[in-house]
Amino acid sequence: MHWWFGNKSQSQNEKHLLASRRGRKFGRISTKMLLLAVLFLIYFTYFGVKMHFYETVFLEDVEEETMVNGVPEQQKNLSNYVTKQPKKPHRQRYFPCEVPFLDSVTYLQEPEDNVKLAHFSLRYLEREQGILSSEARFGGHQTFMDREKSFHATNQTIHCGFVRGPDGFPSTGFDLDEEDKKFMNACKIVVSSCIFGSFDFLRRPTSKLISEYSKKNVCFVMFVDAQTLAKLSSEGNIPDERGSIGLWRIVVVKTLPYEDMRKTGKVPKFLSHRLFPSSRYSIWVDSKLRLNADPMLIIEYFLWRAGSEYAISNHYTRHCVWEEVLQNKRLNKYNHSVIDEQFHFYQSDGLTKYDLSDPDIHLPSFVPEGSFIVRAHTAMSNLFSCLWFNEVDRFTSRDQLSFAYTYLKLRRLNPDKPLYLNMFKDCERRAITKLFHHRTET
Repeated sequence: MHWWFGNKSQSQNEKHLLASRRGRKFGRISTKMLLLAVLFLIYFTYFGVKMHFYETVFLEDVEEETMVNGVPEQQKNLSNYVTKQPKKPHRQRYFPCEVPFLDSVTYLQEPEDNVKLAHFSLRYLEREQGILSSEARFGGHQTFMDREKSFHATNQTIHCGFVRGPDGFPSTGFDLDEEDKKFMNACKIVVSSCIFGSFDFLRRPTSKLISEYSKKNVCFVMFVDAQTLAKLSSEGNIPDERGSIGLWRIVVVKTLPYEDMRKTGKVPKFLSHRLFPSSRYSIWVDSKLRLNADPMLIIEYFLWRAGSEYAISNHYTRHCVWEEVLQNKRLNKYNHSVIDEQFHFYQSDGLTKYDLSDPDIHLPSFVPEGSFIVRAHTAMSNLFSCLWFNEVDRFTSRDQLSFAYTYLKLRRLNPDKPLYLNMFKDCERRAITKLFHHRTET
C-alpha cells in the first residue's frame, strides 16, 4: 500500500511537471504572438496615417483636379505619389564670415577729399505749384522728362521726397518735432532705423561693442510712428528725459506719407542726406537687425579702405532681377500687375539679365540684400539715393527690383562720373548684425 501510494504520488508529480512545462511553452507562444500583434499594429498605424497624410497634402496642393472616368486623375496616380514620397528639402543655412576690422577707433583718420569722386551741386524740389489740394503728394509729380534729366550727374534741382504743395495745402507727410529736427541737423555721422505700424520689436545696438568715441560722436536715431511708440511703451520701452531708449534717440514721425508702411520706411532708408543735412556719413540698419559692431569701424572698412562712397551687400541667393520678380510674385509680396508694369518698363529701357561674364557689369549681383547700407554723403551717392527712392515712389516698395536698373542707368548716362559702389559679401553683413524675425502680430 505504501508503494502504491508512493507510485501514485510520483505519477501525480510528473503530471503536474508536464502541465507546468506545457503552460510555460504556451506562455512563450502567447508572448510572441502578442509581440507580433503589437508590431503589426504599430506598422499599420504608422504607414496608414502616413499614406493618409500624403493623400491629404497631395490633394490640397492641387488647385484644379482633372476628372478621368468620373475619378480625379490625381487620386488615380496617388499610389505612385505615395511610393515616391519626396524627401523634405533641407533648408540651406547661411553663415557669417570674418570682417577684418581695425582693433580700435583710436587711430582712425578720415581720408582726404578724394579727387576721383564726382563733384556737382544738387538741389531738391520743395514745393509744387498749380496742383489741387488732393493731388499733393510726398514724392511730387515727376514728369517723364524730369525723370530722364535727373539721371545726369550735373548741377540740377531734382525730386527727392519732402515735396510740399502750395502754401495753405495740407502736409504731404513725414512731419517731425522741431526739437528733433534741431538734434538731427547737428549730426555728422548717423546710424538710423525705423519701425512703423509696430512691425518690429526694438533692437538695441550691442552697447559693449560700441566705442565710447562712437557713443559720443555718432547719432543713433530710430524713427517711429505713434502706434509703434505706444506699443513699445506698453512693453516697458519708454524714452527717458532725453527721448532715448538705450543708444536710440526715438523720433516720432507724424502724418505718414504712404499707407504702405514698407514704402514709408524707404524715406529714412534712402533719404538720410535729406533728414540729416549736415551729416557726412550714414549707416542704415533695418529694424529686423541688431547692430553688433562699431559704426566708425564699419565706415573705415566698407568705405575708406575700399575707396567707396556707397556700400551694400549682395543677396545671398538671387543675382538676377528676373529671379527677384518671380520670387516676389510667388510669395505675393506686391500686386502682380504693378510688378509686371515696373519690370516691363525696365526691360524696355535696357535692363538685361545678369551675366557674370559681362565685363561692363561691375557688380557681383543685380539683387542687393538691402537691410544694411553704408554711405558717404557725396554728390553721386546722394543722387543715386534720390533716384532709387523715386523708383520706389513711382512703382513698388520692393526696392530690390529697382536697384540694378537705377545703378546701371546712372552709370550708362555718366560714363566719366562713376558711383564708387562697394557691393560686399552678404556673409560680412551677417557678421556685424544679428537677424531677428518680424513681429507675428502687426
